[in-house]
Amino acid sequence: MTRIALVVSDVDGTLLTHDKVLTDGAKAAVRKLHAAGIGFTIVSSRPTIGMGFLIEPLSITLPVGAFNGSSIVDDKLKPIEQHLIGATVAQRSLDVLNAFGVDMWLFTNQRWYTRNPDGEYVPHEKRAIKADPTIIADFKPHLAEACKIVGASSDAELLQRCEVAMQEAVGRAATAVRSQTYYLDVTPPGQDKGTFVDAMIRRLGISAAAVATIGDMENDLPMFARSGISFAMGNAAEGIKKHATHVTESNEHDGFARAIETVLRLG
Repeated sequence: MTRIALVVSDVDGTLLTHDKVLTDGAKAAVRKLHAAGIGFTIVSSRPTIGMGFLIEPLSITLPVGAFNGSSIVDDKLKPIEQHLIGATVAQRSLDVLNAFGVDMWLFTNQRWYTRNPDGEYVPHEKRAIKADPTIIADFKPHLAEACKIVGASSDAELLQRCEVAMQEAVGRAATAVRSQTYYLDVTPPGQDKGTFVDAMIRRLGISAAAVATIGDMENDLPMFARSGISFAMGNAAEGIKKHATHVTESNEHDGFARAIETVLRLG
C-alpha cells in the first residue's frame, strides 16, 4: 500500500466537536502527523475568515481550502486561487432560498452579509467562525463578489427539498450541497473539496493514493473519491459512511484522532 503523505480534513463535524471545540486529542494527533513527516491541512465550507483560528494550534503551513475548496489561501489567509459565483447565478440562488423561506447569507472573502441579524443560526455562525455579520438591506451591491451563499434552516427536510430545487435552478453554473443538515451552500462551479485535493496533489507532487481524507457530510464525498483512503466520522449519515474506506468514532468521541491513529499505522 502507498505510504500516506498528506491528510486533508473537514472541519465542522469532523475536526471540531459539536460545540466547535478543537480537542487536545485532535491537536496531539496532528502533532504526531507532523512528527511522522506527513502533511496536514483542512478544507471546509467555512469562509476564509472562519479558518484562521485553526492555523496556529495545528501548525498548518500548507494551503487551506475555504468555501468548499473554491478559495485556496495560504497560512496567512492570503488568496492563492479564488473563484466567485456569477452575479446572475447568485441572485437566482437567493431567489430560491427566499421562495423556501430560508434565512439567507452571502459571504465574500472578507465579510459575511445578512439582512436578518436575528436569524436562527446567526449566533451559531458567529461562535463558529469567530466573526460578526455585516447587516445590509440589499444583497445586490455584493453579488459580484460572492464566494458563497448559504441557506440556513433548522427544518432539515425543508432544506433537503430546497437543495434539490437549488441544484435544478443553478445547474452547472454553481455547486449546491448541504454542508450540515441546517446549512445549504452554494459555491462556484467546478470547484469542490475534491478539486482542492487535486490542487494539493499537484502542489506536493504526490499521488492520489498517498492522500487520506476525513469528513462527515455530502460535500466531503468529492474528496473521498480523490484520495487513497477516506474516513467517515461516526456521526455521518449511513449514506456517507458507505462511500468511505473506514468509519471512525464520532466527533464527540475524538473520531478524528482515532482516524489519524489508523493513518499512522498504515504509514
